[in-house]
Amino acid sequence: MTTQFSLFRRTWLAGLVLSAAAAPVLAQFRVEVKGVGLTQLPIAIAPFKGEDQSPQKIAAIVQADLERSGLFRAVDAAGVALDEASRPDVALWRQRGADSLAVGSVIRLADGRFDVRFRLWNVVGGQDLGGQSYTVTTGDLRLAAHRIADFIYEKLTGERGVFSTRITYVTKAGSRFTLWVADADGENSQTALASPEPIISPAWSPDGLRIAYVSFESRKPVIYVHEVASGRRRLIANFRGSNSAPAWSPDGRSLAVTLSRDGGSQLYTIDANGGEPRRLMQSSGIDTEPAYAPDGRTIYFVSDRGGAPQIYKVSSSGGNPERVSFSGAYNISPTVSPDGRWLAYVSRVNGGSFKLQLMELATGNVTALTDTSADESPSFAPNSRLLMYSTQQQGREALMTTTLDGKIKARLGGRTGDIREPDWGPFLKP
Repeated sequence: MTTQFSLFRRTWLAGLVLSAAAAPVLAQFRVEVKGVGLTQLPIAIAPFKGEDQSPQKIAAIVQADLERSGLFRAVDAAGVALDEASRPDVALWRQRGADSLAVGSVIRLADGRFDVRFRLWNVVGGQDLGGQSYTVTTGDLRLAAHRIADFIYEKLTGERGVFSTRITYVTKAGSRFTLWVADADGENSQTALASPEPIISPAWSPDGLRIAYVSFESRKPVIYVHEVASGRRRLIANFRGSNSAPAWSPDGRSLAVTLSRDGGSQLYTIDANGGEPRRLMQSSGIDTEPAYAPDGRTIYFVSDRGGAPQIYKVSSSGGNPERVSFSGAYNISPTVSPDGRWLAYVSRVNGGSFKLQLMELATGNVTALTDTSADESPSFAPNSRLLMYSTQQQGREALMTTTLDGKIKARLGGRTGDIREPDWGPFLKP
């Protein structure tokens, strides 16, 4: 185990002898939303006509997506019989307290596929805001629901929804490590890689087609790039010593990595297809956990050059670093929001608790977002509106999302097993 992991990463690497008899990890997730935001849009999602015969309850998935965003409050629509062709009694829905209403239907076709349709209404102004229709297989019913939620979110907020994006994370069950790809709500998880050796630091490529990660299958940390659709992978960095902490450049052409090939853990950039790495700077300390700013010009990273782990930034072409974090004596795991406004990271407080922090880069103001004490691996949603992270809650490992004000949190974690290292994928091209 390299010094950098023991210093900066509170992963399973410090405890690979932990409970080999751990219960198996469940692939299915349950979303629990807690908290109330200051401003939420009241919306009714009527049960979709015919969804009793569907293996997925479209209305419930859409409602959970919207509630998890923190911007919507559900208005009870149970027992309502409407579909996309219905013209609702808008006065009735106004009386129920709704500003908007979504209605739709799910019909099973002769070939086994499903026809999913919906329409969105502004019941305050009595306006038809449009709709969509999808013809999908059983396996894509959840995706159709997420796309409906994206449509509603964008129509009512003016911003792009993230519900049809994907996440990746790692689980450890006994001595088995698994890299998963799942929907943004944690459901529909698929195995990308399984190994008896640790898998850490998965990172989505900007095009959402590849994942870089670190594998210990050769008994040392080595960096691979994995094509999600085909399962093919390419060895990117297997130099002497440790190869770790891959971070994609915004153009997807290169990776920032941490290598100890020349002594000590230092930052390099390397072509996304492999090749000879280029060292960014010289340091007598440990430099690790790089994260690009969205413009590609700056790399944030963790270094102990000042005596304890803090967050710094440096030009992506190299040069002299500048310290960024000053609140707290131990700050790690930086990540920058896609809009470039926010820096999220984990800070050790009160001697041993690790808590998620959010810094506004323009002002340097820092806000603590959580009341848990074992937070790890923050990752922004591609619209910069939510943060995903792993933590321990009531003695269980969990994946969580939080709004940037910390007021609304959703648990995505399974019931058993270690669930760690989440990363939120980008928007996918239509």
